[in-house]
Amino acid sequence: MSATKNYAGIPDKYAKLDTSKIVLIPVPYDGTSTWGKGADKGPEAFLEASENMELYDIETGTEVYLQGVYLADKITEKATPEAVVNEVHKTAKEYIKRNKFVTLFGGEHSISIGSIRAFSECFNNLTVLHIDAHADLRESYDGTTYNHACAVHEASKTTNLIQVGIRSMDVIETTYMDKDKTFFAHDMVNDEYWMDSVIELMTDNVFITFDLDALDPSIMPSTGTPEPGGLLWYETLEFLKQVFEEKNVVGFDMVELCPNPSDKSSDFLAAKLYYKMLSYKFSEETVEDEYDNTYDTNEKPSQSKFIEDDED
Repeated sequence: MSATKNYAGIPDKYAKLDTSKIVLIPVPYDGTSTWGKGADKGPEAFLEASENMELYDIETGTEVYLQGVYLADKITEKATPEAVVNEVHKTAKEYIKRNKFVTLFGGEHSISIGSIRAFSECFNNLTVLHIDAHADLRESYDGTTYNHACAVHEASKTTNLIQVGIRSMDVIETTYMDKDKTFFAHDMVNDEYWMDSVIELMTDNVFITFDLDALDPSIMPSTGTPEPGGLLWYETLEFLKQVFEEKNVVGFDMVELCPNPSDKSSDFLAAKLYYKMLSYKFSEETVEDEYDNTYDTNEKPSQSKFIEDDED
């Protein structure tokens, strides 16, 4: 998991930092999980599965890796939960400042405190789209405010937080939850318009934090805290595609893959979902490759609403 090993085994010409539009930061951290352990093995399993994935996306008719995907060095900080969050924040912000489309793969959900903080400092009026089985709104848990159960507490105060797929929470979290911006799984199953309702609440700039336990355990069993009644594959893709089409998604993270050595299906699903999200983001852009010289030199970077005057 280093910068010398390319994401998905793509050719070196598409994996260089200077020419890649996309950056992938692995964060193999599992320091605050409280039940199923193993999220620190998630990035490695995700990358291995990615190497065995077809790189042509049938739905969009694209090969998004041609936009360039730079695999950053993994974040190895493990001293304290706060130290990990600070390192994630620092690293993500450095790449955002280079006008890259920054993505992260965890690791457990506490890492998102750092990634959300970085994006909220760099993009005006940010919506955080939190797709998860759990509310993750506790102010503190197990003696720290940097616990996975607190993953979006800060975001609830500093961003336009919208929560989707929630079906497990503690009563204390009702204190912090905006129920007008929370879409519970038991309501979504009977509401054919929930996707439109979510998008209507969004600002233009959107960061997605996707906890894989948002998905139903029938298709995603390898998570630390599986919950029945989750999202299924095609409804998830339909929703994400609509978000990417209608809003300026500025980046995303994906967390909570706990790989099972006996079952690679969850690893592959995570790899496929990540690639689908990139495909939706860049589906309308063209690049120069060995088969087609149709590169549009007037193409503008996708991060058009980046706060360029922020010198922090």
